[in-house]
Amino acid sequence: MTEQLTRTTGPGDGGPPPPRGVRLPRLTVAGHDITVETGIVALLVAFVVVAGSTTEAFLTEGNITNLLKQMVTTGLLAYGMLAVILTGGIDLSVGSVVAFSGIVAAGLSSGLPVPVAMAVGVASGIGFGLVNGALVARFQLAPFVVTLAALTTIRGLAFVYSETPVAPEKPGFFELGSAVIGPLPVSTLIMLGVFLVGGVFLSRTPAGRSLVAIGGSAETVRLAGIGVRRHIVLAYTISGACAGLAGVILASRVGIAQPSVGTAFELDAIAACVIGGASLAGGKGSVRATFAGVLVLALINNLLNLYDVQSFWQQVLKGLIIVAVILIQRTGRFRSATVNDPNPGKASPS
Repeated sequence: MTEQLTRTTGPGDGGPPPPRGVRLPRLTVAGHDITVETGIVALLVAFVVVAGSTTEAFLTEGNITNLLKQMVTTGLLAYGMLAVILTGGIDLSVGSVVAFSGIVAAGLSSGLPVPVAMAVGVASGIGFGLVNGALVARFQLAPFVVTLAALTTIRGLAFVYSETPVAPEKPGFFELGSAVIGPLPVSTLIMLGVFLVGGVFLSRTPAGRSLVAIGGSAETVRLAGIGVRRHIVLAYTISGACAGLAGVILASRVGIAQPSVGTAFELDAIAACVIGGASLAGGKGSVRATFAGVLVLALINNLLNLYDVQSFWQQVLKGLIIVAVILIQRTGRFRSATVNDPNPGKASPS
Protein backbone atom coordinates (compact mmCIF):
# COMPACT_ATOMS: atom_id res chain seq x y z
CA MET A 1 0.00 0.00 0.00
CA THR A 2 2.80 2.40 0.83
CA GLU A 3 4.62 1.63 -2.40
CA GLN A 4 1.43 2.19 -4.39
CA LEU A 5 0.90 5.55 -2.75
CA THR A 6 4.51 6.48 -3.50
CA ARG A 7 4.11 5.67 -7.20
CA THR A 8 0.81 7.48 -7.50
CA THR A 9 2.03 10.66 -5.84
CA GLY A 10 5.52 10.86 -7.24
CA PRO A 11 7.02 14.05 -8.57
CA GLY A 12 6.16 13.05 -12.11
CA ASP A 13 2.45 13.07 -11.30
CA GLY A 14 2.54 16.46 -9.65
CA GLY A 15 1.16 15.27 -6.31
CA PRO A 16 2.71 15.54 -2.89
CA PRO A 17 4.74 12.53 -1.72
CA PRO A 18 3.42 10.64 1.29
CA PRO A 19 4.95 12.08 4.46
CA ARG A 20 7.26 9.76 6.34
CA GLY A 21 7.06 12.28 9.16
CA VAL A 22 5.11 15.45 9.63
CA ARG A 23 6.84 18.27 7.82
CA LEU A 24 7.53 21.46 9.69
CA PRO A 25 6.90 24.82 8.04
CA ARG A 26 9.84 27.15 7.76
CA LEU A 27 10.07 30.91 7.93
CA THR A 28 12.84 33.15 6.67
CA VAL A 29 14.36 35.61 9.12
CA ALA A 30 17.33 37.75 8.08
CA GLY A 31 18.04 35.34 5.25
CA HIS A 32 18.03 32.21 7.42
CA ASP A 33 15.40 29.48 7.51
CA ILE A 34 14.03 28.57 10.93
CA THR A 35 11.44 25.95 11.80
CA VAL A 36 8.28 26.88 13.66
CA GLU A 37 9.50 24.67 16.52
CA THR A 38 12.62 26.79 16.92
CA GLY A 39 10.58 29.96 16.96
CA ILE A 40 8.18 28.59 19.58
CA VAL A 41 11.05 27.45 21.82
CA ALA A 42 12.49 30.96 21.65
CA LEU A 43 9.06 32.36 22.52
CA LEU A 44 8.72 29.98 25.48
CA VAL A 45 12.12 30.98 26.82
CA ALA A 46 11.17 34.64 26.52
CA PHE A 47 7.90 34.05 28.38
CA VAL A 48 9.66 32.21 31.21
CA VAL A 49 12.31 34.91 31.56
CA VAL A 50 9.72 37.69 31.61
CA ALA A 51 7.46 35.81 34.02
CA GLY A 52 10.27 34.91 36.39
CA SER A 53 11.55 38.45 36.50
CA THR A 54 8.22 40.25 36.87
CA THR A 55 6.33 38.12 39.37
CA GLU A 56 7.64 36.11 42.30
CA ALA A 57 4.64 33.76 42.29
CA PHE A 58 5.45 32.28 38.87
CA LEU A 59 8.33 29.99 39.91
CA THR A 60 6.68 28.74 43.10
CA GLU A 61 5.96 25.02 43.38
CA GLY A 62 2.23 25.61 43.76
CA ASN A 63 1.99 27.71 40.60
CA ILE A 64 4.05 25.27 38.52
CA THR A 65 1.86 22.35 39.66
CA ASN A 66 -1.26 24.34 38.90
CA LEU A 67 0.13 25.24 35.48
CA LEU A 68 0.81 21.58 34.68
CA LYS A 69 -2.72 20.60 35.66
CA GLN A 70 -4.44 23.41 33.81
CA MET A 71 -2.72 22.68 30.50
CA VAL A 72 -4.01 19.10 30.41
CA THR A 73 -7.44 19.97 29.02
CA THR A 74 -6.06 22.19 26.26
CA GLY A 75 -3.33 19.65 25.49
CA LEU A 76 -5.72 16.73 25.00
CA LEU A 77 -8.10 18.81 22.91
CA ALA A 78 -5.21 20.17 20.83
CA TYR A 79 -3.95 16.71 19.88
CA GLY A 80 -7.42 15.59 18.83
CA MET A 81 -7.91 18.83 16.91
CA LEU A 82 -4.56 18.34 15.16
CA ALA A 83 -5.65 14.92 13.89
CA VAL A 84 -8.74 16.52 12.35
CA ILE A 85 -6.96 19.61 11.00
CA LEU A 86 -4.38 17.42 9.25
CA THR A 87 -7.22 15.97 7.14
CA GLY A 88 -8.39 19.46 6.22
CA GLY A 89 -11.28 19.45 8.70
CA ILE A 90 -12.21 21.18 11.93
CA ASP A 91 -14.00 20.08 15.11
CA LEU A 92 -15.92 22.84 16.85
CA SER A 93 -17.78 20.44 19.15
CA VAL A 94 -14.94 19.55 21.52
CA GLY A 95 -15.92 22.02 24.22
CA SER A 96 -19.46 20.63 24.36
CA VAL A 97 -18.09 17.08 24.46
CA VAL A 98 -15.95 18.06 27.46
CA ALA A 99 -19.09 19.23 29.27
CA PHE A 100 -21.17 16.17 28.37
CA SER A 101 -18.54 13.55 29.16
CA GLY A 102 -17.66 15.19 32.46
CA ILE A 103 -21.22 15.51 33.70
CA VAL A 104 -22.14 11.98 32.59
CA ALA A 105 -19.10 10.50 34.36
CA ALA A 106 -19.84 12.51 37.50
CA GLY A 107 -23.51 11.59 37.48
CA LEU A 108 -22.99 7.88 36.90
CA SER A 109 -20.27 7.63 39.54
CA SER A 110 -22.90 7.60 42.29
CA GLY A 111 -24.34 4.30 41.07
CA LEU A 112 -21.43 2.70 39.22
CA PRO A 113 -17.79 2.03 40.04
CA VAL A 114 -15.76 5.15 39.37
CA PRO A 115 -13.60 3.59 36.59
CA VAL A 116 -16.74 2.38 34.80
CA ALA A 117 -18.40 5.79 35.07
CA MET A 118 -15.30 7.48 33.70
CA ALA A 119 -15.07 4.95 30.87
CA VAL A 120 -18.67 5.73 29.92
CA GLY A 121 -17.79 9.43 29.85
CA VAL A 122 -14.88 8.81 27.50
CA ALA A 123 -17.00 6.45 25.40
CA SER A 124 -19.58 9.18 24.93
CA GLY A 125 -16.88 11.38 23.42
CA ILE A 126 -15.85 8.55 21.09
CA GLY A 127 -19.48 8.14 20.03
CA PHE A 128 -19.88 11.81 19.21
CA GLY A 129 -16.63 11.71 17.23
CA LEU A 130 -17.87 8.73 15.23
CA VAL A 131 -21.08 10.54 14.36
CA ASN A 132 -19.25 13.70 13.33
CA GLY A 133 -16.80 11.72 11.20
CA ALA A 134 -19.56 9.70 9.54
CA LEU A 135 -21.51 12.84 8.62
CA VAL A 136 -18.41 14.49 7.18
CA ALA A 137 -17.03 11.45 5.36
CA ARG A 138 -20.13 9.50 4.29
CA PHE A 139 -22.41 12.40 3.38
CA GLN A 140 -19.60 14.81 2.42
CA LEU A 141 -20.95 17.59 4.59
CA ALA A 142 -18.78 20.56 5.49
CA PRO A 143 -16.86 19.87 8.74
CA PHE A 144 -17.58 23.40 9.96
CA VAL A 145 -21.35 22.94 9.58
CA VAL A 146 -21.41 19.43 11.04
CA THR A 147 -19.37 20.22 14.12
CA LEU A 148 -21.12 23.57 14.66
CA ALA A 149 -24.42 21.69 14.76
CA ALA A 150 -22.84 19.13 17.07
CA LEU A 151 -21.62 21.93 19.34
CA THR A 152 -25.16 23.11 20.03
CA THR A 153 -26.71 19.62 20.07
CA ILE A 154 -24.24 18.11 22.53
CA ARG A 155 -24.40 21.20 24.74
CA GLY A 156 -28.16 20.81 24.81
CA LEU A 157 -27.82 17.13 25.73
CA ALA A 158 -25.55 18.09 28.62
CA PHE A 159 -28.27 20.38 29.98
CA VAL A 160 -30.87 17.68 29.36
CA TYR A 161 -28.84 15.30 31.49
CA SER A 162 -28.60 17.84 34.30
CA GLU A 163 -29.46 21.53 34.35
CA THR A 164 -27.47 21.99 37.54
CA PRO A 165 -23.85 21.12 38.39
CA VAL A 166 -23.20 17.56 39.52
CA ALA A 167 -20.87 17.00 42.48
CA PRO A 168 -19.49 13.43 42.71
CA GLU A 169 -19.70 11.89 46.15
CA LYS A 170 -17.12 9.11 45.94
CA PRO A 171 -13.59 10.21 46.91
CA GLY A 172 -12.13 7.95 44.23
CA PHE A 173 -13.56 10.19 41.53
CA PHE A 174 -11.13 12.98 42.45
CA GLU A 175 -7.96 10.90 42.34
CA LEU A 176 -7.45 11.12 38.58
CA GLY A 177 -7.32 14.89 38.66
CA SER A 178 -5.45 15.35 41.94
CA ALA A 179 -3.01 12.43 42.24
CA VAL A 180 0.69 13.00 41.62
CA ILE A 181 3.63 10.74 40.84
CA GLY A 182 6.79 12.41 42.05
CA PRO A 183 6.68 16.05 40.97
CA LEU A 184 4.20 15.49 38.12
CA PRO A 185 0.40 15.23 38.33
CA VAL A 186 -1.06 11.98 36.97
CA SER A 187 -3.27 13.95 34.58
CA THR A 188 -0.20 15.64 33.08
CA LEU A 189 1.47 12.26 32.60
CA ILE A 190 -1.65 11.03 30.79
CA MET A 191 -1.51 14.04 28.46
CA LEU A 192 2.19 13.49 27.79
CA GLY A 193 1.45 9.84 27.04
CA VAL A 194 -1.21 10.86 24.52
CA PHE A 195 1.25 13.15 22.74
CA LEU A 196 4.01 10.53 22.72
CA VAL A 197 1.80 7.72 21.42
CA GLY A 198 -0.01 10.13 19.11
CA GLY A 199 3.25 11.39 17.65
CA VAL A 200 4.34 7.86 16.81
CA PHE A 201 0.90 7.13 15.34
CA LEU A 202 0.90 10.13 13.00
CA SER A 203 4.49 9.79 11.81
CA ARG A 204 5.22 6.05 11.94
CA THR A 205 2.00 4.19 11.10
CA PRO A 206 0.22 3.85 7.73
CA ALA A 207 -3.04 5.14 9.21
CA GLY A 208 -1.39 8.21 10.68
CA ARG A 209 0.49 9.01 7.49
CA SER A 210 -2.73 8.62 5.56
CA LEU A 211 -4.39 11.28 7.71
CA VAL A 212 -1.64 13.72 6.76
CA ALA A 213 -1.76 12.72 3.10
CA ILE A 214 -5.54 13.20 2.95
CA GLY A 215 -5.10 16.82 3.96
CA GLY A 216 -2.60 17.27 1.14
CA SER A 217 -4.66 15.57 -1.56
CA ALA A 218 -7.64 13.39 -0.71
CA GLU A 219 -8.14 12.41 -4.34
CA THR A 220 -4.55 11.21 -4.64
CA VAL A 221 -4.96 9.09 -1.52
CA ARG A 222 -8.19 7.63 -2.90
CA LEU A 223 -6.51 6.74 -6.19
CA ALA A 224 -3.81 4.97 -4.18
CA GLY A 225 -6.44 2.56 -2.89
CA ILE A 226 -6.62 3.95 0.66
CA GLY A 227 -10.02 4.40 2.27
CA VAL A 228 -10.37 8.16 2.66
CA ARG A 229 -13.74 7.95 4.39
CA ARG A 230 -12.70 5.59 7.15
CA HIS A 231 -9.57 7.60 7.88
CA ILE A 232 -11.60 10.80 8.17
CA VAL A 233 -13.93 9.01 10.58
CA LEU A 234 -10.84 7.88 12.50
CA ALA A 235 -9.61 11.47 12.82
CA TYR A 236 -12.89 12.70 14.29
CA THR A 237 -13.06 9.67 16.56
CA ILE A 238 -9.62 10.52 17.93
CA SER A 239 -10.80 14.08 18.54
CA GLY A 240 -13.92 12.83 20.33
CA ALA A 241 -11.91 10.42 22.48
CA CYS A 242 -9.47 13.16 23.51
CA ALA A 243 -12.35 15.52 24.33
CA GLY A 244 -14.11 12.82 26.35
CA LEU A 245 -10.94 12.08 28.31
CA ALA A 246 -10.36 15.81 28.86
CA GLY A 247 -13.89 16.20 30.21
CA VAL A 248 -13.50 13.36 32.69
CA ILE A 249 -10.13 14.62 33.92
CA LEU A 250 -11.42 18.19 34.24
CA ALA A 251 -14.43 17.09 36.30
CA SER A 252 -12.13 15.02 38.50
CA ARG A 253 -9.72 17.94 39.00
CA VAL A 254 -12.23 20.63 39.89
CA GLY A 255 -14.48 18.27 41.86
CA ILE A 256 -17.69 19.24 40.06
CA ALA A 257 -19.17 18.83 36.59
CA GLN A 258 -21.17 21.60 34.97
CA PRO A 259 -23.18 21.50 31.73
CA SER A 260 -21.94 25.00 30.89
CA VAL A 261 -18.23 24.19 31.09
CA GLY A 262 -16.07 24.05 27.98
CA THR A 263 -17.29 27.20 26.25
CA ALA A 264 -14.64 28.40 23.76
CA PHE A 265 -12.37 25.44 24.57
CA GLU A 266 -12.26 24.76 20.83
CA LEU A 267 -10.61 28.17 20.40
CA ASP A 268 -7.74 27.15 22.66
CA ALA A 269 -7.30 23.85 20.82
CA ILE A 270 -7.27 25.50 17.41
CA ALA A 271 -4.93 28.22 18.66
CA ALA A 272 -2.43 25.65 19.95
CA CYS A 273 -2.42 23.85 16.59
CA VAL A 274 -2.07 27.06 14.58
CA ILE A 275 0.68 28.40 16.84
CA GLY A 276 2.45 25.09 16.22
CA GLY A 277 2.39 25.69 12.48
CA ALA A 278 -0.55 23.49 11.50
CA SER A 279 -2.26 24.61 8.31
CA LEU A 280 -6.04 24.92 8.52
CA ALA A 281 -6.10 23.79 4.89
CA GLY A 282 -4.77 20.41 6.01
CA GLY A 283 -1.72 18.27 5.32
CA LYS A 284 0.72 20.22 7.49
CA GLY A 285 1.30 20.11 11.23
CA SER A 286 3.60 18.83 13.95
CA VAL A 287 2.77 17.02 17.16
CA ARG A 288 5.82 18.45 18.90
CA ALA A 289 5.09 21.99 17.73
CA THR A 290 1.44 21.63 18.73
CA PHE A 291 2.57 20.60 22.22
CA ALA A 292 4.79 23.67 22.29
CA GLY A 293 1.76 25.71 21.27
CA VAL A 294 -0.10 24.26 24.26
CA LEU A 295 2.75 25.40 26.51
CA VAL A 296 2.63 28.90 25.02
CA LEU A 297 -1.10 29.19 25.68
CA ALA A 298 -0.71 27.78 29.19
CA LEU A 299 1.99 30.34 29.98
CA ILE A 300 -0.08 33.16 28.53
CA ASN A 301 -3.12 32.16 30.61
CA ASN A 302 -1.02 31.73 33.72
CA LEU A 303 0.74 35.06 33.35
CA LEU A 304 -2.49 36.94 32.64
CA ASN A 305 -4.04 35.37 35.73
CA LEU A 306 -1.03 36.35 37.83
CA TYR A 307 -1.34 39.88 36.48
CA ASP A 308 -5.08 39.89 37.28
CA VAL A 309 -6.07 40.48 33.66
CA GLN A 310 -9.80 40.01 33.11
CA SER A 311 -10.88 36.83 31.33
CA PHE A 312 -12.46 38.55 28.30
CA TRP A 313 -9.18 40.28 27.53
CA GLN A 314 -7.55 36.86 27.57
CA GLN A 315 -9.98 35.73 24.86
CA VAL A 316 -9.15 38.85 22.82
CA LEU A 317 -5.44 38.04 23.04
CA LYS A 318 -5.95 34.42 21.93
CA GLY A 319 -7.95 35.55 18.91
CA LEU A 320 -5.26 38.03 17.93
CA ILE A 321 -2.61 35.31 18.26
CA ILE A 322 -4.48 33.05 15.84
CA VAL A 323 -4.83 35.83 13.26
CA ALA A 324 -1.19 36.89 13.61
CA VAL A 325 0.18 33.36 13.20
CA ILE A 326 -2.01 32.66 10.15
CA LEU A 327 -0.77 35.89 8.55
CA ILE A 328 2.84 34.88 9.25
CA GLN A 329 2.26 31.44 7.73
CA ARG A 330 0.59 32.97 4.67
CA THR A 331 3.52 35.36 4.20
CA GLY A 332 5.99 32.47 4.53
CA ARG A 333 4.15 30.38 1.92
CA PHE A 334 3.98 33.34 -0.46
CA ARG A 335 7.73 33.96 -0.16
CA SER A 336 8.43 30.25 -0.69
CA ALA A 337 6.28 30.19 -3.81
CA THR A 338 8.00 33.29 -5.15
CA VAL A 339 11.46 31.75 -4.65
CA ASN A 340 10.44 28.48 -6.33
CA ASP A 341 8.78 30.29 -9.25
CA PRO A 342 10.97 33.11 -10.55
CA ASN A 343 8.12 34.23 -12.85
CA PRO A 344 5.05 33.97 -10.60
CA GLY A 345 2.93 36.10 -12.88
CA LYS A 346 3.74 34.07 -15.98
CA ALA A 347 1.43 31.22 -16.81
CA SER A 348 3.10 27.83 -17.08
CA PRO A 349 2.98 26.11 -20.47
CA SER A 350 0.25 23.49 -20.81
